[in-house]
Amino acid sequence: MIISRTPFRVSLFGGGTDYPAWYRDNGGSVIGMTIDKYCYLSVRYLPPFFKHKHRIVWSSIELVDNIDEIEHPAVRAILKEKEFNTGLEISYNADLPARSGLGTSSSFSVGLINALNALKGRMSSKKELADEAIRIEQDVMLESVGSQDQVWAAHGGFNRIKFNLDGTYEVSPILMPKKKRKELFGSFMLFFTGFSRYSGELAKRQIANFKNKNKELNLISDLTNNAGKILQENTGVIANLGQLMDEGWQVKRELAKGVSNPEIDEIYNAGIEAGAIGGKLLGAGGGGFMLFIVEPEKQAAVRNSLESFIHVDFDLESDGSKIIVFDPNDVA
Repeated sequence: MIISRTPFRVSLFGGGTDYPAWYRDNGGSVIGMTIDKYCYLSVRYLPPFFKHKHRIVWSSIELVDNIDEIEHPAVRAILKEKEFNTGLEISYNADLPARSGLGTSSSFSVGLINALNALKGRMSSKKELADEAIRIEQDVMLESVGSQDQVWAAHGGFNRIKFNLDGTYEVSPILMPKKKRKELFGSFMLFFTGFSRYSGELAKRQIANFKNKNKELNLISDLTNNAGKILQENTGVIANLGQLMDEGWQVKRELAKGVSNPEIDEIYNAGIEAGAIGGKLLGAGGGGFMLFIVEPEKQAAVRNSLESFIHVDFDLESDGSKIIVFDPNDVA
């Protein structure tokens, strides 16, 4: 059996500029990190003693004979691209719920590609994993997704990712002293809003609006540049970054109808009134996880104000997708 472990990501600044429809004309840049919450994918060749050829376990259990019968879109597309004709068993588990703004679908794709390559006896580079996941999600599955989630899932870490006009990208780690990084990560508070959403339709609306949202997307780019500068300062990082994140959230809400709603606004306003400096809804919008920046002495008040929502402690992870179980007897 082969098991891959792939992290989820928290995007801080620049979301929207990582869509090819934008960065191939304007360039793009995002700042964010992967966290110590993961999806796990186990794969193995299925012995030929069952009535079915493939067994896929996720929120459903699929027992099928042909790849075309698989309902899970990423599994179906990736297995077809990999030309797997031998029977497989694929099982998925995760620390956090899907469709929650943490790039879970791309973490799934990266983790499955990594595990299947390992099943064939081949280890994958981080760039190879990201590139293949981007290609399959955007060009094969025709999903309305950006390119940051796949890069973070593959690379891991606290980074700035620059997207170039020619479609290439550059991953640059954000460097800071250990004490300063600990203070910064100690200011983050993550809450689950209680409802998940499918981001595809919302992302389609955002992409369709790009030509009418040049001002907003250019402002998002400016905020990302400012955030990069703030992260290199010696003082005022938490306060300044929180204020900048609040500005970014107000701009993001204007990208498309449905990014926010009254319930999300109520959660956000409750966090701010309790003492958070700034925050944002993660992902395309509409639900999922909300991130706040809160000074330590005010975190108890924010937690009490949002006590009806699940608070998730997290830390930075820097490995990206990796194979954590590898049995050479299972390799082709």
